[in-house]
Amino acid sequence: MIPRHLLIAVAALLVLVVSMGFYLRHMRLRAGQLESPAADTSPVAPPAAGPTETVTLYVADDALGGLRARSAQIPLPGGRQQRAEDLLRALLRIYQQPGAAHPLSPAADIRAIYLVDPDAAVIDLNAAFADQHRSGILSEQLTVNSLVETLGVNVPGIQRVNILVEGQTRDTLAGHADLSDSFDVRTIEQVSSP
Repeated sequence: MIPRHLLIAVAALLVLVVSMGFYLRHMRLRAGQLESPAADTSPVAPPAAGPTETVTLYVADDALGGLRARSAQIPLPGGRQQRAEDLLRALLRIYQQPGAAHPLSPAADIRAIYLVDPDAAVIDLNAAFADQHRSGILSEQLTVNSLVETLGVNVPGIQRVNILVEGQTRDTLAGHADLSDSFDVRTIEQVSSP
């Protein structure tokens, strides 16, 4: 016969193992709830400071195959560089809305804009902007033209624009639109006008 103290020890260990199993299951379920990704992963723009101004955004329309001028009221700071960044972020928000005429990834963002000369600007895009952009000659060129023309029309003095991705030069946006050279604002305006 099995000694009584051995039976009590085995029963106590069995109760301990079962209760630890329930505790482990509870902790896994709780960890799964905490790790669920947020529904909206789009970048959050800081609140703009400054007076609200009426600006013209040149919005790409895939069905039209061109750009449409669209007036918008947005708060813009006085500095040229911050003004340029806020303008292009406002343009991106239009493209990131559900049902946009020229959709871009919700993760697409402008990392920075550098005004390197009085008449030249450099737009630095994040990797998601380029990596998740729809590939195609027209789609990519419309995006580039939209960025360049919006910047050229609303920020006085900009005549040339270069585009980088994550601070590096890149041959194309998503396989077609050439990013290796500067874009002349006047040329883009002539090409984009109906």
